[in-house]
Amino acid sequence: MTDVLDSASIHGQDGATKANLMQKANLSHSRLITFLENMTSSGLINNIIYQGGHTYVLTSKGIQFLSEYRKFVDIADSFGLEM
Repeated sequence: MTDVLDSASIHGQDGATKANLMQKANLSHSRLITFLENMTSSGLINNIIYQGGHTYVLTSKGIQFLSEYRKFVDIADSFGLEM
């Protein structure tokens, strides 16, 4: 899930396409769709439909979640735990 959020954050306000997200997160299309449905319903990512295409942009809640997750990973790493 964080790979999808990370990929969307890299694309910023321009948004990421499904192809961008699938490639970066190394997910199948069906698995990505499941993640995107969960993340949009949780308010972590927005689905913007423009000229028939879907673009995904992180919400402020998604940015905050990703930031807190990265802090957690840093703390876990400091204790020698791998995430």
